[in-house]
Amino acid sequence: MSQLTPNTPGSGIKVASSRAADARIAVSELKHALAANGDPPPGFIPAPRNFAHLLVFYSANYDASELATTLAAAFPDVPVSGCSTAGEIAPSGMTDGGIVLIAFPAPHFRVHAGLIEGVGAFAVERASELVRHLRSKLRLDGIAHSGDRVFALMLVDGLSNAEEMVVAAVHWAVDDVQLIGGSAGDALAFNRTSLIHDGREVHDAAVLIMAETDVPFRVFKTQNFEPTPVKLVVTSADTEKRIVYELNAEPAAREYAAAIGLLPDDLGPFSFASHPLVVKVGGDYYCRSIRNMNADGSLTFFCAIDEGLVFTVASAQDMVRSTAKTLDEVRAELGGVDMVLGFDCILRRLDSENRQIRHEVEELYRRHNVTGFHTYGEQYNAMHLNQTLTGIAFGNRPRTA
Repeated sequence: MSQLTPNTPGSGIKVASSRAADARIAVSELKHALAANGDPPPGFIPAPRNFAHLLVFYSANYDASELATTLAAAFPDVPVSGCSTAGEIAPSGMTDGGIVLIAFPAPHFRVHAGLIEGVGAFAVERASELVRHLRSKLRLDGIAHSGDRVFALMLVDGLSNAEEMVVAAVHWAVDDVQLIGGSAGDALAFNRTSLIHDGREVHDAAVLIMAETDVPFRVFKTQNFEPTPVKLVVTSADTEKRIVYELNAEPAAREYAAAIGLLPDDLGPFSFASHPLVVKVGGDYYCRSIRNMNADGSLTFFCAIDEGLVFTVASAQDMVRSTAKTLDEVRAELGGVDMVLGFDCILRRLDSENRQIRHEVEELYRRHNVTGFHTYGEQYNAMHLNQTLTGIAFGNRPRTA
């Protein structure tokens, strides 16, 4: 069954979701849900020209190729981009096994999108070329600060191990435009993530979107952890594969488990979520979260690692309170929020479930109209992050000038 966010006189962005297992049925439900606007005439279908771009976040249970072609057929004149998830954030709350669709209205958004293929190699050159191409399409004559009218979104293959490189390259090239986004997931299978763009399924790639809008917006991030005095130094690692073999010259899993008061056999996604590892960069701490423990006692990470890197063990704090504080601040800055596009780390979701506060987080997201997906990593300007909610909030009315 599909759902649609309440229609408001705000940005005009529409959000629809479906949990139908069949891709064709799900897309049909989404298309009809987008037609909802008060009481539309029976059989009314929205004109494709009403939408500048569609973002789609979908469960890895769907056949991405079938979904891409079905969406292209359903919206033949509207560009569609999206990625697989580790869980969806729908108007109804957090879901698994569904699809969330976000439609940007043509009257208030001009959207330019492109694909960076082969991000595992030559990502810097390809990213810079695409940014230059997309920037050439912008209409910024007479605008002193393009960052007030333009934002960038990026979706990256979450198993490419190339996020840091491509994020840095894109951020350098976009100048004063803020960048936000997330890494595709596959429900913690760590087997195969996917993206869709222009009617096809792609892998080892990134979708970059640059959007012009007259709707005021704010880019933000929020995290909920505090560093402890406990330090762990990477003494042996495979940096290309993001695998740490030794911490403090001891087997990685055993040393990490001892640092958080557990046995190696007790380690898993919930302990990784509750006891994140962080690094200090420029006076601030950022998560470098553990993805999984391997059979040989090594640890694979979501983010780039290197020998000599100093981890600080952190403790999770009140997620609901810290997230609410950030979202309330953003709402106050904008004078009201129409919707929030959010990229939420899967470890935050796991931690909320482990602490039995998932329903509180869902209620918070519903109250602030947060929609998006659970990621294998979050992009925030020049940084690739973990265990963070990054997002972009849109105001509830367009600028008057």
